[in-house]
Amino acid sequence: MGKSRDLWVGADLGGTSMMAAVIDVKTGTVLGEAKRRTKRELGAVAVTQRLGKCVQRAIDKAGVKRKDVRGVGVGIPGPVDPAEGRVVRCVNLGITWDGYALQEALERLIDLKVTIDNDVNVGAVGEHRFGAGRGADDLVVMFVGTGIGGGLVLDGRLRTGFRYSAGEVGHMVLMDGGPLCGCGERGHAEALASRSAIERYIREARASESGPIAEGHGEDEASAQMPSGEILAAIEAGDDVVQAAVAQAQRYLGLMVANCVNIIDPEIVVIGGGVLEKMGDAYLEPVRSVARQHFINKDDMDRVRIITAELGDHSGVIGAAVLASQRLLKG
Repeated sequence: MGKSRDLWVGADLGGTSMMAAVIDVKTGTVLGEAKRRTKRELGAVAVTQRLGKCVQRAIDKAGVKRKDVRGVGVGIPGPVDPAEGRVVRCVNLGITWDGYALQEALERLIDLKVTIDNDVNVGAVGEHRFGAGRGADDLVVMFVGTGIGGGLVLDGRLRTGFRYSAGEVGHMVLMDGGPLCGCGERGHAEALASRSAIERYIREARASESGPIAEGHGEDEASAQMPSGEILAAIEAGDDVVQAAVAQAQRYLGLMVANCVNIIDPEIVVIGGGVLEKMGDAYLEPVRSVARQHFINKDDMDRVRIITAELGDHSGVIGAAVLASQRLLKG
């Protein structure tokens, strides 16, 4: 029975935490997983060592030997050069990662072949192979959290672009001169439709004494941060300010989806992230409505499905393992 499995490790490296999991890429089954804090303040070399230990712990938890694993895929929160195995830039992890040869460093530590890619790209691969995008040839995947990331699957293949930066839907300009984005530019979708944007809308409303969200919150930006569960609870409690803030973000997310559909014409747009995964279709219905108003092709609009992601926290590790199986078997 074990001989029929095709085992790879997928790893998802974030600014706060990391996860590694042993995946049977024939079925998408997670056989064992491990999580650790990233401790990004330690720098690239030390974090790579922690990642290597996390990979080994996942292998141990899966009850398999390292020789049973064929390779490792890693998702990184920033642009990478997968051909060279280097991180181009990673704001979430710090400047020690800029230009860092992660693939080579990790291969030396764990004695397995490694490939790396952007974390949203690997999440897109996961949703395409085993999640909400199963069976689609053309697919756009968006993950909406503190920021917004995107990945493109066209003709059944991940597309990374000429400079490995395809799918950066969060930096689509929706409002020239608009709010400041985390990248330093203004008016990007991330500054208008993310959870950070919702928090800013609430903060601005509170500053103008627009509603009850002010109760129990301080005036500084940090105190205005609201986890997805807290946003959902406020909506369910009928908080007018939070409801209005979410509606604003939904409108801009709908515009972003419409732009993607008008340019790419995918079969499916998959949207994941904390607030969406907690609220599900209730969050997406206004997004669909706005998007369809702006579709240039009004024929058969319902055939373009705008749906929630299915794999949750496992989309990255599953996608990284699948991507590793696709790339490393060629080597």
